[in-house]
Amino acid sequence: MTQDLFGELPAELTRENLMEGAMVLRQFALADAGQLLNDIQQVTVQAPFRQMKTPGGHTMSVAMSCCGVLGWVTDSRGYRYQSEDPVSGRPWPAMPESFCKLARDAATAAGFAGFEPDACLINRYQPGAKMGLHQDKDERDFSQPIVSVSIGLPVAFQFGGLKRNDRPVRVPLTHGDVVVWGGAARLRYHGVLTLKAGGHPLTGPYRYNLTFRRAC
Repeated sequence: MTQDLFGELPAELTRENLMEGAMVLRQFALADAGQLLNDIQQVTVQAPFRQMKTPGGHTMSVAMSCCGVLGWVTDSRGYRYQSEDPVSGRPWPAMPESFCKLARDAATAAGFAGFEPDACLINRYQPGAKMGLHQDKDERDFSQPIVSVSIGLPVAFQFGGLKRNDRPVRVPLTHGDVVVWGGAARLRYHGVLTLKAGGHPLTGPYRYNLTFRRAC
C-alpha cells in the first residue's frame, strides 16, 4: 500500500520560498526519478551503502554512499571529505550525468547559476532512520549552495537557524521534491525527522536522498 503522509500538494506550490536563500522546488525531480534510482543502484554496486560512525562512536541510522571526486566520511578521526572510499580503498564512483544535470538545473532554478557539484552523498532511510540538526560546514567554499533531492517515501525536513537551538520550521517533502539553500541560508541547521513506515511504488520501504555539494 502506498503511503501518502502529507496528501496531494496544490499545483501552484511548484516553488516555495522557505526564507532568503532557501527554496523548495516541488516535484522538480519527479520526471527523472526512475533514471536517478537506476544510477543509485549502479553507484552502490561499486560503493555499497554503509552505516558510518560519528567521532563519538554513534552509529548513524541512515545508510550512506557517495559518488563524485570526493566523498564525505565520518569515523573516529572526525568528519571530512576524501577522494577514496574507506571501505574499498578505491576512488568513489564517478557522478552520473543524470545527477550532475539535475543538480545544475535545480540550483539555477533556485537562483544559483553555475553550480558544479564535485560530491554527492546518497542517503538511504528506512523506517526509524533520521538525521539530527546539523550544519554542512566541511566544504571549503560556502558561496556554493546545497542541493537536496528526495526520492521515495515522504518525510518531514527541518530547516533551522544559524544556532542549533533556533527553532526549525518543519517542511513536508514528497517524492521528487528538491530543496536548495545557499547565500544567507547556507550555514543554517537542518535535519530530517524519523521516517515513518510505508511503501512506495519505486522505492518500497525506503526514502533516498541525494545531497549535492561543492566540497573543494
